[in-house]
This record gives sequence, structure tokens and C-alpha cells, in this order.
Amino acid sequence: MHEDRLSLLSGTDVRGDAVPREGHPAALTEDVARALGAAFARFLRAQGHERPLVAVGRDSRVTGEALLRAAVEGLCREGARVRVCGLCTTPAMFMTTVTDGFMADGSVMITASHHPWYRNGLKFFTAQGGLSAQEVGGLLQDAQDAPAGMPDGADVSEVDFLSVYARQLEEKVRAALGGGQRPLTGLHVAVDAGNGVGGFYARVLQALGADTSGSQFLEPDGMFPNHMPNPEDEEAMRAISRAVCDSGADLGVIFDTDCDRAAIVDATGREINRNRLIALISAILLAQTPGATIVTDSVTSSGLADFIRAHGGVHHRFKRGYHNVIEEARRLCAAGVDCPLAIETSGHAALRENYFLDDGMYLVTRLIVAAMRKKAAGGGIGDWIKGLREPVEAREVRIGITAADFRAAGAAALAAFEAYAPAHGGQLAQDSREGVRASFDVGGRAGAGWLLIRMSVHDPVMPVNCESDVAGGVHAMLTVLSDALAGCEGLDLSPLRQALEA
Repeated sequence: MHEDRLSLLSGTDVRGDAVPREGHPAALTEDVARALGAAFARFLRAQGHERPLVAVGRDSRVTGEALLRAAVEGLCREGARVRVCGLCTTPAMFMTTVTDGFMADGSVMITASHHPWYRNGLKFFTAQGGLSAQEVGGLLQDAQDAPAGMPDGADVSEVDFLSVYARQLEEKVRAALGGGQRPLTGLHVAVDAGNGVGGFYARVLQALGADTSGSQFLEPDGMFPNHMPNPEDEEAMRAISRAVCDSGADLGVIFDTDCDRAAIVDATGREINRNRLIALISAILLAQTPGATIVTDSVTSSGLADFIRAHGGVHHRFKRGYHNVIEEARRLCAAGVDCPLAIETSGHAALRENYFLDDGMYLVTRLIVAAMRKKAAGGGIGDWIKGLREPVEAREVRIGITAADFRAAGAAALAAFEAYAPAHGGQLAQDSREGVRASFDVGGRAGAGWLLIRMSVHDPVMPVNCESDVAGGVHAMLTVLSDALAGCEGLDLSPLRQALEA
């Protein structure tokens, strides 16, 4: 095993530069992909699959085809039977493991999600879901160089699974709206795929009767020439907002490169992502299952918590990371809690009804059904989130940790803020499951602001998120934090000082 390969572990994925750049040699090479393919085949054999059936797909990145071919070679070197799906979405690759007629023992997706064109990665699935960080780390540790080329007698064939997945989405819409062939007739939806994989969704909507004029960037192009395919990217969201306003659409949808994340905009071009997106799908689900628990990551707003409560739900904040919120929702369900949704502010949304799979396209399909019903009643998709309190101010600051033992330094900083805040206007949250969160009275209003400081999952960084319903609240809360951390060693507080001087 090459020790440096462990640096490719990113959460539950493998990611790295796949194109050499000046001063940055490629870390995710065909040799690495081949070795990981072989390691995944051995992993599946250890799970009891003597000749595992593995589906492999890729997104539109320029290095995708070469890395896919290498991964297939590695899989075949270890006796796996391989079905090459070609251009596909990450959620579709999971669906190959649970769809009749395919039922793969495992699947591999070649993607780096929203990262720049020169990066790439691999995601691994079984029918139980995505592999954990520990399991992917085990693959990297087991990854031994494998010979290039296809072995004699390799069992490899190409399959068109993306069309199967598209039909699954169509069938869900028809079933939800009464079974007619074109139930979206009269709805106008603009689609922005950002030149990732999701352009085919416009054809799905057309088959269902929707008008998709105004859609853009549907053709796969691994250089992403128009904007980054990322629902958190400001330029990307401006692009879909313009497309909706220019075309007069009822709503717009936008996907990341591999379509496990999404966001929408309403007819006015208003962005519905982050807290708004969580509020929207929560309101729809809570109308069906009153009293249900919604699991989110830790940086969601106080306004969202109030919104979920007002709609009869329970808000359960958990750690950042889509795998974390999904596993927490699974745990709650196993304990008898009614939990239909796990969702991150980044747009990763996993519904219990859909295998707790973070599938941006399934989420959008659910929202489009709701939009069609609202339009039939004379309203719009944005009606679902009337009453959501929006902060007047919001800020994120990332404090670097310079100490060699960055986890110890981070723990000391968290302890310092936890001890300091209550004596300086902060009320510690009782549901903090990550870092330290405190609410503050701002401008004479009780609990009008909140601040969360936490450790990054992997990096020597402490992200700070804060929101205020009153002007000046963010500055006041950051001042308390600055004073609390003033005596802590091993921190680069310059970003915090810059935020206070802005």
C-alpha cells in the first residue's frame, strides 16, 4: 500500500487532483483507480459475493473515462463481473444495487461532485448505502498496484441504466399525480445542469408534459465552461434565477455535477436552497406526517427550527456531513422515531421513502409534484415556506489552527468559548451535537442571534457560523467570541479580526 494514498480519503469518498498542474502532480491516477477497483472487488468477496457483480459509472469530467476504464480493469483482475453504465448520476449508481433486473452487489461512481474540473474521485455503494469513511479508508489501505489491461475472460458489458433511472422518476410523478401520461402539462420548469450529468432531466420533464424552455447548460462538458455545477455557488444560483425570470418559468432547478445535490428557484427568481430548501421539503413532509422529526446538520438557523416546530415537527440538529445526518436519521428510525428526512444545508437530502439516499433529482421530483399541485390551486412553490423567518445578518468565519496537535488546540478553544459565553450574554444550546452553539439577546430582543463554533471534520480549521435577526448582532457575537479565544494558543485569529473590522 502506498501511504500517500490515505490522503485521498475525503469523508466517505476518495478525491484528489486527477490532472497534473504546475506544482501539483496528479494524485488520483489510473493506477490508483485500478488498485481501488481491485480492492473493492476483494471487499465484496469478503461480504460473501464469490464473483461480485459491480456497476460502474462516471460524471462528465474530462478524466472520467480513463479512470472508469482503469477501475473496471482492477475489478476484473479480482474476478468481478462488471456492468459499465457510462455517463450516470451518483444516485442512479446506488439504484443499480436495488433495481430488479440489475441488483448489483456493489457500484462505483467516478465523480468529484462540485469540485473543479481537474479533480476527480470515487464513491462506493452496496445495497445498504454508501460505504463508511472507515470502509473507504480500508479500501485505500488494501489498494495494491494491479496490472493494466483487461484480463482474459473478463465479464464486462455496457448497460443503459440512466434510462431505467429516468423512467423510475417518471413513474413516481405519474403515480403521485394520478397516473396520466403527461401530468405536468401546464407547468413550466427551467433546468440548469451546469454541464454536469443532469441535463437528461429536462427530457424527463418533457415526457411528463412540462414546458422546459429556458433550460440551459444541459450538454455534458467536463470543463464546466459556464459555471460550477454547485447549488451553493453564487454564480450558479444567479444563472438559474436569470433563466427563470427570462423564460417566465414557474420554477427552476439546478443540480451539482453528479446530481446528489440540488436547489430550486421560484417564479420570481428567489433562491430556495440551504435553510429555505430544508423548510420547503420539511413543510411538504410534515403535512403528510405530523409530528415527524427532521434531521439536519448543525448550522441550520433558529428561524428554521421555529418553522419546523410551527408545522408540527421536531427539529433534530446533528453533525455536519451528509453521511452523518443520514446515519443519525437511520438510528432514530431504528429507535422508533418517525424520521422521514435527513438533510444538510449543502443540499444533500435523503428521504426515508427513497432508501435514505441523498438524491438531488429525487428531491427535485418531489418538489415539482408539490409545485404542480400548488399551481393547480392557484399558487406557487414558494407558498410552502411563507412564515420562514430569515436572518437580517449572517456570517461564516474560518479560524485556522496552527498548533501541531490541532485537535487538542481546537478542543481547548471550544472549552474556552463554552465557559466564557454564559457570563457574557450567551445561552448555551441544549441540542448542540457538534461544537458549541449559543444564542444571544441582541438589540433588546431575546434569542435574536446565535453563533456556532465547531471543528472541521478533517482539516485544522474551526468554522464559525452566526446569524442575527437584528442589525449589528453578528458583530456583537463575534466580539464575544474574539474575547473568549484571546488567550487560546495555536489559533490564527486574523480572519476573526478581519470580520470585526469589516
